[in-house]
Amino acid sequence: MEGNKSTASAKSVNPDEIEHFSSMAETWWDPNGPFKPLHQLNPTRIGFVKSQICEHFGRDENSEKPLEGLRILDIGCGGGLLCEPVARLGATIVGADAAEKNIKTARVHAEKMGLPIDYRHISAEVLAEQGEKFDVILNMEVIEHVADISSFLDACYLLLKDDGMMTLSTLNRTVKSWAMAIAGAEYILRWLPIGTHNWQKFLKPSEVCSLAQDSGFSVNVIKGMVYNPLKSSWALDDHDFSVNYVARAVKSNHG
Repeated sequence: MEGNKSTASAKSVNPDEIEHFSSMAETWWDPNGPFKPLHQLNPTRIGFVKSQICEHFGRDENSEKPLEGLRILDIGCGGGLLCEPVARLGATIVGADAAEKNIKTARVHAEKMGLPIDYRHISAEVLAEQGEKFDVILNMEVIEHVADISSFLDACYLLLKDDGMMTLSTLNRTVKSWAMAIAGAEYILRWLPIGTHNWQKFLKPSEVCSLAQDSGFSVNVIKGMVYNPLKSSWALDDHDFSVNYVARAVKSNHG
């Protein structure tokens, strides 16, 4: 495992973001804690990930272990909220995060659940330098927190096998996203600690597509994720990308 020095020196690692999420690491698995929005979002994220992977690789989505035989990287895995359900779908999964406290929390929880997840305190760049390759990269709610998006996506390109795919989700930079994700979730409802999000770092879908293209990817699927406050649940939407959205990308020359 890489030491702290090489992890922290990667261009994409933002020390302030690492400190912020490290301070909440103990609460990742509390469904009513600071990560409550992610717990609510998780079924929709997992549904998208599962359906896109199965479509890309020609798998039966209804089989018991549809992701069996696939090696998947969850980059910026946090406490493992996505790693664990993906592991249960049969994948061999590596969870990587630049915050060491997140990885410790994730390891303890996976052990309790009896899930063999390979968690690593490491950055995308260092992982790429080690020559690792994956069938799928899960890049979910991470890109708005990294310091150097180009360096981060370049590393993801190197980490992905030529016939692989990457899912990517983030927040759109709109008035509505500021109202919901920052004013609503942080200040009014207090779902998230103040300062969790920086609206200036939110990315419009056109910007994500452009940045992905610069790193060698082609975005071939994009869907909105829309929150229903009456049901306290999320759903995918083909047209509404105004707050949260999720995409699928492949290597441009293999699209």
